[in-house]
Amino acid sequence: RPFGATFFVFSDYMRPSVRLSAIMGLPVLYIFTHDSLGVGEDGPTHQPIEHLAALRAIPHLITMRPGDANEVVEAYRAAVQFKDRPTAFALTRQNLPTFDRTKYAPAAGVARGGYVLADAEGGKPDILLLATGSEVALAVDAYEKLKAEGIKARVVSLPSFELFELQDAAYRESVLPKQVTARVAIEMGIVQGWEKYLGERGRFIGMSGYGASAPGGVLAKHFGFTADNVIKVAKEALKS
Repeated sequence: RPFGATFFVFSDYMRPSVRLSAIMGLPVLYIFTHDSLGVGEDGPTHQPIEHLAALRAIPHLITMRPGDANEVVEAYRAAVQFKDRPTAFALTRQNLPTFDRTKYAPAAGVARGGYVLADAEGGKPDILLLATGSEVALAVDAYEKLKAEGIKARVVSLPSFELFELQDAAYRESVLPKQVTARVAIEMGIVQGWEKYLGERGRFIGMSGYGASAPGGVLAKHFGFTADNVIKVAKEALKS
């Protein structure tokens, strides 16, 4: 299977080739790393902001942004099943926790594009926390703290919009029930593309401009990518 790899920010240079492989139905694997503000001191020139949205805009291309090591495995497993379209992986630079799958849902849900990673008791959440990639860990952290406060939350890992949209309506409804309108999405990119999952009451923790040059952890805190901020925004969404 043909593949190529580089920093995610350089997907801009590769866009014509990625687009052509999608038009031609070629099952190329594009492996992009350093996918967010976590690049840190390299600064805004090397920090992808609009790149996920740009790839998601290419018809017939599957994008994957897995949230831990097991999701990476399942993302590759899903990608090689496709013989008639390319897949782009957006992988992080920084170390991420590997979720305890005896406590949280199996990573096999990646094959469906999105799945319930952690749920409220009885499967009846009051708020949905949606995330991709490194931000899934933030959602899980916030979920545990909200749970301790008696707030019923659900964490949805959504590594691939395209695969999720290929699922039937019943499955998508089981993951993102329409009656739960309080929603928070967390992604180190622009909001474009998330609107269909957020609805009118949904909130987005993401980027509206470019990054900055500083250690990744400093940038995450500066731009609101902390569990405490996710909890704050979630409570605001519940009140709206």
